[in-house]
Amino acid sequence: MTVRKRCHVETSLAILAACLGVLTVSWPDWIEALTGLDPDAHNGCAEWLIVAGLGLVAAVCAVLARGEYLRARPRAA
Repeated sequence: MTVRKRCHVETSLAILAACLGVLTVSWPDWIEALTGLDPDAHNGCAEWLIVAGLGLVAAVCAVLARGEYLRARPRAA
């Protein structure tokens, strides 16, 4: 079974997005600490939008990677 590079990229993106989403939930001010930008004045709305977006990206990439993996599996006779 050979899995294409695309499956590995999609899996890596799903894991990265999920980890960043968990990081944002556990430490919402990491974006402000890293960049110095504070678009919502510590309101928290921007962080929750980022968590929702990262969750969506993680889910889509995971579904795409699963489809790619299943496509590479040999068919049962």
